[in-house]
Amino acid sequence: MPAAVLTQHIEMTPGVVGGKPRIAGTRIRVQDIVAMHIYSGESIESIVAQFSPLTPAEVHAALAFYYDNRELIESALERSAHAEDDFRSRFPHLVRD
Repeated sequence: MPAAVLTQHIEMTPGVVGGKPRIAGTRIRVQDIVAMHIYSGESIESIVAQFSPLTPAEVHAALAFYYDNRELIESALERSAHAEDDFRSRFPHLVRD
């Protein structure tokens, strides 16, 4: 995939979603797309339907970015999981199952 296609669809901006890679012009992080598709088994079409007006090309670009930067995204997913576990243990009364 040419780099221009990825930069058309993926941005990293300090101060926007913590500077994490995201779909250009949105606050939808690459790691969110990866979690939905790879770890939860959501189809591309389902992700597009849930995040309208996302396009299939943007979802594919997010997945391509993941495969090109797997360590970066896996690390972000791991940090998010730890933060969620910490929140659950500290504030169980605020968490719904």
